[in-house]
This record gives sequence, structure tokens and C-alpha cells, in this order.
Amino acid sequence: ECSNIGMEMTVVEYRNGNDPTNNVRKITGLNKASDVTLKRGAIGVLDLYNWLNEIRNGTSNGVRNVTINLMSEDKTNTTPVLTWRLLDARIIKYVGGPMNAKGTDIAMEELTLSYERLEME
Repeated sequence: ECSNIGMEMTVVEYRNGNDPTNNVRKITGLNKASDVTLKRGAIGVLDLYNWLNEIRNGTSNGVRNVTINLMSEDKTNTTPVLTWRLLDARIIKYVGGPMNAKGTDIAMEELTLSYERLEME
């Protein structure tokens, strides 16, 4: 499961002091990418923890490019319909659980990623 993937372009308003008209020009400013939250059932592997540990320890592998594929609903379910690439992504939040032995909920892992740029294919 994946939360919304998005980006926002900011606009900077600017007016030269000697402009003959009394209005601002709108200039494209910085783009901002929204954080993405991914969820999966706990599968007993430490891949996400190892990545988080690399970020925490400041290793060069801590910042990565992440690819998210939306798969088709055909019988094989192996054809990507749309691909999002999160460039220079890093984990900013990890949640594991629930840890209730009496409950019937499936143990889930939740991962929130922050990234610098969004590309689509």
C-alpha cells in the first residue's frame, strides 16, 4: 500500500522597481516533493532496518533512488502501467507492529520516505 505521491511547484512574485505596469511577474520557484508512506505485511527480513541503519550511520548508501511501479490488473500482474521514481530518497520514519499477541491484526511495517525529486515513466 502506498500513500499519495505528489509534488508542488512554488511561484515567486517579483516586480522590477522601474516596471511601467503596476503588477507583479510570476516566476517559477522551487519544487517540493511530498513525503510518501509505504506499508507492507511484516515478512521477517531486515532490508528496511538495514537501510534505516545506513541513514542513521551516515553511510553513502543511505540516500537512494526508489522506484514504485503500479502493476496492471491483467492475469499475470507483471506489466507496469505507471512508474514513479523518487530521487535521493531517505527513510524519515519507520513503524513496525502491532505487537499484540491477543489481537488478530496482521503485523505491518510502515515506512515514510522523503525525497528530493519526482520523475514519472
